Amino acid sequence: MTKLLLSIHVLASILVVGPIAVAASMFPRYARRTAGEDGHSVGATVLLHRICSGYAIVGVAVPVFGIATGAQLGVLTDAWLLTSIVLTTIAAAILALAILPGQERMIESAEAAAADGTGTGTGTGDGADTKRAAARLAGLTGVFNLLWAVVVVLMIVRPGSTTGA
Repeated sequence: MTKLLLSIHVLASILVVGPIAVAASMFPRYARRTAGEDGHSVGATVLLHRICSGYAIVGVAVPVFGIATGAQLGVLTDAWLLTSIVLTTIAAAILALAILPGQERMIESAEAAAADGTGTGTGTGDGADTKRAAARLAGLTGVFNLLWAVVVVLMIVRPGSTTGA
């Protein structure tokens, strides 16, 4: 049973967190483009946001199967697993509370810009707000991805683990 749970956990991690990491990383690049310069940018940002938000919902499977695997291995109180759980929670909070809402705001701004013909969505005509928002999203996405990288390393190295697995 442990091998099955671990397999599902690893597959879910790769197939769910991977697309979120890639789509969220690509989003700021397309969001920086103005609707006046590239009419496809709004469509691309909408698609990337759908990928992020859709996979975020399915992403709940990753910690569920991870905790089930930890319980089977008897390592739920190990420091490396507790640290991974905390980092996963922080990454999920960043995604749900900052990245996804930030993407939504940028899409709304881009759609408004496309509708009014300014290409900036800021009302200022210079796109500075869009560039700042995109830079902030890029930074948040970098933190999100870094947290997942640390979690992966903890899952592999498992410092202090006595299971020998």
